[in-house]
Amino acid sequence: MEKIIIHTDGGARGNPGPAGIGVVIENETGKVIKEISEYIGEATNNVAEYHALIRALGEAKVLLGERTLELPFEVMMDSELVVRQMQGLYKVKEPTLKEKFAMVAQMRMEDFPNITFTHVRREKNGRADKLVNDAIDKAQIDK
Repeated sequence: MEKIIIHTDGGARGNPGPAGIGVVIENETGKVIKEISEYIGEATNNVAEYHALIRALGEAKVLLGERTLELPFEVMMDSELVVRQMQGLYKVKEPTLKEKFAMVAQMRMEDFPNITFTHVRREKNGRADKLVNDAIDKAQIDK
């Protein structure tokens, strides 16, 4: 069975500050299916990380439709906080993050029953990190 790998990253300069997200969706052979680089306005790093995850899952649903119910997904993030919260190892205390956590939980329940979350070091998430920085840079140039 085909496996979908999703790399996500979110970041803010200033925390909170100008923030962006980066998403890379690929198949198990590493073929990129979709990349996303978006500026999301002012946010904290953690909010941006969750925003990237939500955007990635939404895009995967658009791309794959009902196949999300059967395909295995592995989400790789360099945010230890978000990964541990998704794994149920850390509590979600911050109200804004609780809201975003609930959104992901709903998506998991409805569309992604075979999803796992893996914490990776930043250098293993390089493409998603570059997409974050590209989005923030472009937004600051466009001002």
